[in-house]
Amino acid sequence: MKISFIGMGNMAQAIAQGFINSGKVNASDMYAYAPTKEKLIKNSSKIGFTPCDSAVDAAKNGDIVIIACKPYQIKDVLDQIKTDLTGKALVSIAAGWTFDTFEEILGDKVRIQCIMPNTPAMVGEGVMLFESRNSLSDAEATYIKDIFASLGTVETLPTNLMGIGGAISGCGPAFMDLVMEAYADAAVKYGIGRDMAYRLISQTMLGSAKLQQSTNEHPGVLKDAVCSPNGTTIRGVATLEEKGLRSACISSIDAIMDFKKIK
Repeated sequence: MKISFIGMGNMAQAIAQGFINSGKVNASDMYAYAPTKEKLIKNSSKIGFTPCDSAVDAAKNGDIVIIACKPYQIKDVLDQIKTDLTGKALVSIAAGWTFDTFEEILGDKVRIQCIMPNTPAMVGEGVMLFESRNSLSDAEATYIKDIFASLGTVETLPTNLMGIGGAISGCGPAFMDLVMEAYADAAVKYGIGRDMAYRLISQTMLGSAKLQQSTNEHPGVLKDAVCSPNGTTIRGVATLEEKGLRSACISSIDAIMDFKKIK
């Protein structure tokens, strides 16, 4: 199948590059349009997709059209390409847009799937949240899940949980980066060089995540295994509890969900 992107920002670039790296999509079968032509051509040279002169051209070229522009731009884009989407599959990676939102505009002549990816897709370790409600054919659903699985883990959520799912996995990388930076600062404070500090912390985070995935143990059990009686780790854990780490994490998600309600 031929795939067209409308919008070629960082997330779309990560997805396009990941598709090609996985060997599941040929660069020659990929097209893209973005309003900044110079940047589009530069990314085309780097990734290998064919640049298009307009959103209409991109829509015409693709069997699957991936909407990857800013959420506030989508309505105008759909007005331009609506007739060219008839009979095709549309995949959206835009926050806040759901199956119902697209169907209200496009009707039943376009098959729709909404997905929320995250930036670790750039290294094949992303989370791809698929909205459970969609109108893809069985063949399209299988193919689209397969190519996105090459970018990380595919999970399916009902529409009413896509917002919180996106807050956790979509915003989560920034929170993990903040923790990584904070512990690296602590390492630097006590004499470790910055580059070494980042290597130590990032590998510790990666290893801890893989250990939980591999064992399927509750994180509390894994934490307890590191905390010896009257040891150093339990003192660090106690300090994090005293400073409100858990409450801060939950509050960060509350802030996102409250903001979504306002919008």
